Amino acid sequence: MANTDSSSPSIFNVRKTPTFILVLLLCIASYFLAAYHQGEPLLTTATTASLHLSASCNHLTAQSSRTFPRCSANFSEYTPCEDPHRSLGYKRHRMIYRERHCPEEPLKCRVPAPHGYRNPFPWPASRDRAWFANVPHRELTVEKAVQNWIRFEGERFVFPGGGTTFPNGADAYIEDIGKLINLRDGTIRTALDTGCGVASWGAYLLSRNILTLSMAPRDTHEAQVQFALERGVPALIGILATKRLPFPSRAFDMSHCSRCLIPWAEYDGVFLNEVDRVLRPGGYWILSGPPINWKKYWKGWQRTEKDLNEEQTKIEEVAKSLCWNKLVEKDDIAIWHKPKNHLDCKLTQKRSFCSAQNDPDKAWYTDMQTCLTRLPEVSNREETSGGVLDDWPKRLKSTPPRIYRGTIEGVTDETFSKNHELWKKRVSYYKTVNKLLGTERYRNLLDMNAYLGGFAAALIEDPVWVMNVVPVQAKVDTLGSIYERGLIGIYHDWCEPMSTYPRTYDLIHADSVFSLYSNRCGLEDILLEMDRIVRPEGCVIIRDDVDMLVKVKSIVNGLEWDSIIVDHEDGHLKKEKVLFAVKKYWTEN
Repeated sequence: MANTDSSSPSIFNVRKTPTFILVLLLCIASYFLAAYHQGEPLLTTATTASLHLSASCNHLTAQSSRTFPRCSANFSEYTPCEDPHRSLGYKRHRMIYRERHCPEEPLKCRVPAPHGYRNPFPWPASRDRAWFANVPHRELTVEKAVQNWIRFEGERFVFPGGGTTFPNGADAYIEDIGKLINLRDGTIRTALDTGCGVASWGAYLLSRNILTLSMAPRDTHEAQVQFALERGVPALIGILATKRLPFPSRAFDMSHCSRCLIPWAEYDGVFLNEVDRVLRPGGYWILSGPPINWKKYWKGWQRTEKDLNEEQTKIEEVAKSLCWNKLVEKDDIAIWHKPKNHLDCKLTQKRSFCSAQNDPDKAWYTDMQTCLTRLPEVSNREETSGGVLDDWPKRLKSTPPRIYRGTIEGVTDETFSKNHELWKKRVSYYKTVNKLLGTERYRNLLDMNAYLGGFAAALIEDPVWVMNVVPVQAKVDTLGSIYERGLIGIYHDWCEPMSTYPRTYDLIHADSVFSLYSNRCGLEDILLEMDRIVRPEGCVIIRDDVDMLVKVKSIVNGLEWDSIIVDHEDGHLKKEKVLFAVKKYWTEN
């Protein structure tokens, strides 16, 4: 059960600092402002009070903000931008109503956990089980019973690893794919699963060092993405409809659809065209389920042979128009291969290359297009557009091609190397303050301003995965280079809620996020969104200018978070400080 004892030992271990020296320094220069913890490393009500900044200088004290009320129980699974009730007011055409539609006014209360909420099972046990109280939905256990998706046993759900087209289990299905393309040599590291169900495909690929971002809409398959996240598998609410997916071009080594119900051949092939945009040169698209192997299954699918044959023919034509090569079709699986460059790509009248003004990495509320995203130029047929990636795990530490080719303004090989070492140092310091970081206690992590992915890279040996976010307001777009390191992430605007369920993340990291958004939207709205998506007893780490952290802490005081501000890893003379916070455990009444 979740620990609610306020007298329990803190996760924090803060170094002692002479108070008189601190006060003197703070009064001489306001930018030396920090909060310090004296005495035993316990984060209780009493010790939290001792962290308040010295009253010797009035501007140093973080004033208490108003307390934000708790939302009613019906908000426990609230997804603001994918609200199933508000979405009904939008068009059904091309599933527009399933896309992001954020409310005009942000929620001003704190989303509750359901009654009986418990800390998820630690990884890897969480791959196969989750607490019923955390996701109290049995619909899929009935609807997908024969497909072996999920079972309900006592107080928990069990995930046997089955799927609509792999009732014998995801592991066996992946082995079948592995007989057709190599899944173990490190050439395939990042994958996208569209229409993911409960994300068993991505869950079982992790044992092969393939990091999959599983994506599905919030639809009639209630809570499928929420189940994925409870399992400790990377997942996001999303849909192929009218807007580009929130990923850069050339992001994934492999994309997959297993009876995902996406009409690939419709609307001039726009959905497959979007897969092409996010697929890396030389990448693979895997399709199983209708219409593949229709001659065997057409009666069971309750469709005519003619209908299924026409659908497959249209998909083949769209893939050909993208200059893809059909690699293999064996039994229930078909695999296409994207070319590594476009030198031999001869387009038909139905499809042309996008113009040079069309930024392939622009993917925040950007309309999908049917023009083909042009790959970077090459000098010969053997060259890979955009540069060759090292195999995993060497890929993580190698300078990404987008950097060494000079396509990210102001970021060089030296910048990358220094950033990598910097985050190794910072994460090591974080672990001296939060003693649970790096243990099985945290699984799902979010980096709200990831830059080059250094935070995630420094944690690569730990049992975690990190969703790296590059804000659309960032000075430079670095998300493509994060993918080139073998990591995953999305574009996002933190003035809006994230496309995920409440209680998604065990730990949230925010580096300079509040300085970035200080003149763009309310700080309290960002913090309330963080409160929505962090789990009870989850941790938040915020790095920022000390003056900004004092403002943040004044808001945090009204969120029922326990928090402390500690020095920069290089000492108290640095103006940048770090706030550590823990969200208290509480549930709906």
